[in-house]
Amino acid sequence: MEDAQRGFQENQDSVPEMGEDAVTSVGSSNLTEEECQELQEEMAKVEDEIQTLTQVLETKEKHLADLKRKLGVTPLRELKQNFTKTWQDVTSTLAYKRTSETLSQAGLKASAAFANMGSVITRKFEDVKNAPGFKSLDTLKTKMNPSASLEEEDGPPGAENLLSQSVDMPTQETPMN
Repeated sequence: MEDAQRGFQENQDSVPEMGEDAVTSVGSSNLTEEECQELQEEMAKVEDEIQTLTQVLETKEKHLADLKRKLGVTPLRELKQNFTKTWQDVTSTLAYKRTSETLSQAGLKASAAFANMGSVITRKFEDVKNAPGFKSLDTLKTKMNPSASLEEEDGPPGAENLLSQSVDMPTQETPMN
């Protein structure tokens, strides 16, 4: 393991850096001194071009920021626009459309099933209410308390009496025994 680390460190040390180290390592690879000189000049030109392009890019970015500031384009506004565009892109995909359609159909089917279930339950309650056994209980109730049929329409039995009577509630002056 130590040998592998040592070998890695040696390879790291031997990796040429930019500039002269790179040229020195190139020089040792069967190139003539003239070829090395040409490569070194070309490398210097490329480095200059990179530096120039970096400066141009920075200038363009500053100009862009200035234009955005003048137009009132804020980072939050840009974020909103990016989000809106992304959402439009997502919603226009075939996968989204298929999924949306499938979920819509599932929702319609679920609504229909619940409505159907409500109808079935209502019918069952009506069947139970109209069943002979239930009717005989209702008849028995009417025979036991003849005013029950009237009270069903008005409210629970004795509701009028309870409302008309005043209830004596204990107060602080009259303690409850």
